[in-house]
Amino acid sequence: MTCIVGLVDKGTVWLGGDSAGTAGYDYVIRKDKKVFRKSQMIFGFTSSFRMGQLIQTSLAIPKHVAKLSDFVYLTTVFIDSVMTCFKEKAFAEIKDNRMVGGQFLVGYRGKIYDIDADFQIGVPALNYEACGCGEVYAKGAMYAQAKDKLAPKAKITCALAAAAEFSHAVRPPWNFVSLSGNKRNG
Repeated sequence: MTCIVGLVDKGTVWLGGDSAGTAGYDYVIRKDKKVFRKSQMIFGFTSSFRMGQLIQTSLAIPKHVAKLSDFVYLTTVFIDSVMTCFKEKAFAEIKDNRMVGGQFLVGYRGKIYDIDADFQIGVPALNYEACGCGEVYAKGAMYAQAKDKLAPKAKITCALAAAAEFSHAVRPPWNFVSLSGNKRNG
């Protein structure tokens, strides 16, 4: 299910997502959005609507202590809070003695981060990222228009439309959220 696309443009992080909820070959268009803002972060999720609901309603975003770099904060304090939330709300699974969650993108302080099911924090080398079953189509579209002078929302719309063209589990309407890199958590 899903395609979430992130783009950093002039210090602002943009996330766009589709509206499909899928089960096998079936889908339903949902009103609850896969992209949203919480505190001084924006999120876009795939994997499970339950996971996204927990992030949106139950996750306590911890304070970012000034002495920690963004990466250290995210890989320790922040992800520990995510893991605690998932464990307390019975979302995470234990496989081979390791906790497994789901995948989501985070926009924070002008950057995109990709959180994988094993809770690692990915830092993309490019100014865009995507996740979900439409990921490869969206990344191809973002790559193809990298030098185009389109607005961020237009680029993300194009990438989501490409994903919908080739993946049965990606469907409009598209939803968007953005966050200026000037915002600080804490």
